[in-house]
Amino acid sequence: MKLALLSDTHGRHERIALPPHLDLVVHAGDFCRRGSEAETVRFLDWLASFDAPKLLVAGNHDRFAEAAPDAMRAHCHTRGITYLAHEATELAGLRVFGSPFVPRFRDMAFNLDRGAPLASAWRAIPDELDLLVTHGPPHGTLDRVVIGRHVGCEALRDALRARRVPLHVMGHIHEARGEAVVDGRRCLNVANAGFLLGVRDVVVVEL
Repeated sequence: MKLALLSDTHGRHERIALPPHLDLVVHAGDFCRRGSEAETVRFLDWLASFDAPKLLVAGNHDRFAEAAPDAMRAHCHTRGITYLAHEATELAGLRVFGSPFVPRFRDMAFNLDRGAPLASAWRAIPDELDLLVTHGPPHGTLDRVVIGRHVGCEALRDALRARRVPLHVMGHIHEARGEAVVDGRRCLNVANAGFLLGVRDVVVVEL
């Protein structure tokens, strides 16, 4: 299987080229800058144009997705996009779980407090998956910001220790884009936005 992986496009999606003959397109959130419905719809129209199954989660900039969940689902459904808001599905033969939640930061979308609230949320992740898509990273994995701190979710890190997840796709921390292997799990921060300016290429993986 050939997967195209994106995240944190922040309204710059039209500057990104996707290769042909894909089996799945995955976006791990922050498709908006300010999060309006109009901005969301422009992105969804672009995503829907690709001739492959599409999987989408939201991120902390995607305010419309949080404020109007039914309308967000309707927009995705009419465009043939599988939208996961902290839930599991099977897509393209893969068992998938997708979630937008990240540790609280300022007054943004899909924020939960560290500790018990996030630990409770991550209990929803199935014990076995083929693909996990979360907007944010677990603590200590592809989560280091420019000042050197690790800002990922401790509760997500702990939850994954008890689960079999061969591939974990994430974004959120732009400057931590890259790949790591943790406990046999392939982890990819695929943030397309540069730390300050610019747009990075899509990440393509073969399963």
